[in-house]
Amino acid sequence: MNELKTLESLGLSLPSPLYILGALVFGIVGYAAYRYGKKASLAIPKWIGVALMLYPYAISTTWLLYAVGSGLCLGLYLYRQG
Repeated sequence: MNELKTLESLGLSLPSPLYILGALVFGIVGYAAYRYGKKASLAIPKWIGVALMLYPYAISTTWLLYAVGSGLCLGLYLYRQG
């Protein structure tokens, strides 16, 4: 418990359960999009999948995680419809 207080004093904190859930869900969707794009030789779904898998490492707020992830999933969905 002392280590947690030390990390918090340095400005580091553990992510919320909703953040972890969102990162996991968007990572799974990204992996599926990447596999689909690679198998079908389509660049756009493949790179959207890579973005979905990697962007949670660059974003630290939960609402922004869900906003960017939803936008990327929407882009993937719109590409599929076109």
